[in-house]
Amino acid sequence: MTLVRWYGQSAFLVSGSKNVFIDPFGDMKAITTSEFQWNYPPIDGARADLLLVTHEHRDHNAVEAIEGDPVVVRSAGTHETPVGTVIGVASEHDEVAGTKRGHNTLFRFELDGLAFAHFGDLGQTALRPEQTAALGTVDVLLLPVGDGPTIGGERAAAVVREVRPRLVVPHHYRTEAISFLDPPDAFLDALGARVERIETNEVQVDSLLGAPDDPVVALLAPPA
Repeated sequence: MTLVRWYGQSAFLVSGSKNVFIDPFGDMKAITTSEFQWNYPPIDGARADLLLVTHEHRDHNAVEAIEGDPVVVRSAGTHETPVGTVIGVASEHDEVAGTKRGHNTLFRFELDGLAFAHFGDLGQTALRPEQTAALGTVDVLLLPVGDGPTIGGERAAAVVREVRPRLVVPHHYRTEAISFLDPPDAFLDALGARVERIETNEVQVDSLLGAPDDPVVALLAPPA
């Protein structure tokens, strides 16, 4: 049984025989303004064997928030970790080769027989063929869909069609806690897949898997 728990924004804990945390955020009060609201609860008590950081923005790189002395991976490349081989694929946070918002790493790892990928703050117009090839087969895709500084709408739907996961877990979109992103509606409409609206911020992914040509979208409830 593999669980995915959403902490808000792009922060996830994937847990099974090992625990993998991706993109923890820190204290965001210093940058909260009338235009930039951040009301997700702090990450508390999360432990991991492996911690992945897709890029060095404060809402993604607060490694101190995670307990358990995890191995930290924060770059592209092939990495040997406590959960096995992790592939980090170089990408960009914007449509202009990273010159506006910098780089971003797409991470792929396997846990308990499932291949997971987390796309951080992917902002490219589209995936390049070599990126798709490096990722290989993906069962569960954790994907930003809120547009603005990342992909959203049709661009995010096109990524799903390119990667062909069995399950998509959207993140980095507008909720009651976040004011500066778009809601996931444009992405859901563009993809046209079956949507499971989960009443909590945690889901057992094994029971929701669709097929590469017919994926399921698991829309988790924001953490309260």
